[in-house]
Amino acid sequence: MSALHVKTKGKAEEKQHKSDTEKFCTTMIKTEILSETDKSADLEIPQSRKHKLSPDCEHVSKVAKYDNEEDALSASTSVPSDLTTSGNNEKSNDKSNTGRSTDNTVLVADHYNMLEEKGLSFRNQSRIVYMRNFNNWIKSMLIHEYVVKLKQGKSFGASLRVLDMCCGKGGDLLKWKKANISHLICTDIAQVSLEQCQQRYSDMVNRKGSKDRGFAPIFTAEFITADCTKVRLREKFADPSMQLDFVSCQFAFHYSFESLPQAECMLRNAGESLKPGGYFIGTIPDAYDLVSRWQKCDGNKFGNDVYSIEFICEDKTKPPLFGAKYNFHLDGVVDCPEFLVHLPTLRKLASKYGLELIAFERFDEYYERFKDEGRSLLGNMQALETYPPYHETPLLGDPEQDYQHAVRYMQNLPANHRKIGTLSQSEWEVTSLYAIFAFQKMKTIWNSEGKPEYVKL
Repeated sequence: MSALHVKTKGKAEEKQHKSDTEKFCTTMIKTEILSETDKSADLEIPQSRKHKLSPDCEHVSKVAKYDNEEDALSASTSVPSDLTTSGNNEKSNDKSNTGRSTDNTVLVADHYNMLEEKGLSFRNQSRIVYMRNFNNWIKSMLIHEYVVKLKQGKSFGASLRVLDMCCGKGGDLLKWKKANISHLICTDIAQVSLEQCQQRYSDMVNRKGSKDRGFAPIFTAEFITADCTKVRLREKFADPSMQLDFVSCQFAFHYSFESLPQAECMLRNAGESLKPGGYFIGTIPDAYDLVSRWQKCDGNKFGNDVYSIEFICEDKTKPPLFGAKYNFHLDGVVDCPEFLVHLPTLRKLASKYGLELIAFERFDEYYERFKDEGRSLLGNMQALETYPPYHETPLLGDPEQDYQHAVRYMQNLPANHRKIGTLSQSEWEVTSLYAIFAFQKMKTIWNSEGKPEYVKL
């Protein structure tokens, strides 16, 4: 595939786009243009939409620039000046919520334990296969970005130790192999999933041993079944004194915002595992977007043919900082309770454990930044659906409703462009809910009272 050429918008189109930003679930076009004659490619993406979530507050994305005035969940909500679990009120709330917390933990663990490992061929038949591949591409680029940053400060061949919190069935094992890490710690609450992850790793080692003799050995690994929101992971490491370079938590961190103690435990696990300068990265639903859609729907439930979200808390104008629960259903993948992650609170809480928020970007923004660098991988991972399809292959979405953005876009293409790659509108409405985050571990100093304080590197 030849180099991609990014097209820019004209003033008329830009003006129209701005007028559309207030519309709920505006179609976000992600297209890769394929020429039938030479298979060259162009890439077009409109500017990201922003959501006005309260009259006085607008969500600021891309770089972490949040303070109490930028609370887009509610103009009246403020971040507590001291986030701590030591107060009497917090203890009281903990006791009253113990049963609820346990129930949610069991639900999440049971859900992922019962998900069958059906193989790649079955996954490729999924209604949302392109969206899942697109999300996987985002993860690949995110891991690559921060591994590259780490290696810039290291000598060639230096060790790279990683903690994959909530690793699931090991979907990122090949990414860690490609990153040439030296050691991986995998943790997950679902024992069955972790066993499948361990089996994948064993299969990878066996393939490496039979085909690549004489080359550098694959990374070593250990596997820990634990709830990262309630268990101190360092105590379970094979070497509890080990300091890590990298912590990753993909599509799972939001479970920790069920309560303040759980969020603290999760961030403590990340913070105390990392060396100064190390990174904690992940992907989470964007609470600003979730609340915007919630506020604009009738009742507490919204979605389309591939996903649905139903909020359990009733107050749309002032959801709680912790325990803002919603049930999330995604076709064949997710069906369990999740919790809003209030970003200003996350930033403040993370700073208690020496973690500085350095990036927060919606998937569309992150894609825009890395689409050229990752164009080959985008094609290799089949992250976009061809429209119109080849050889009468049926479209996965509704041909009448899900591709109108593609039809409109193709009307302005040169005659030699007959195919484009895109996500259906239903899929894009789901994936556009998500964002990436990145924290960096600050330098630790100890004050005269023997307590840690953190300073930027």
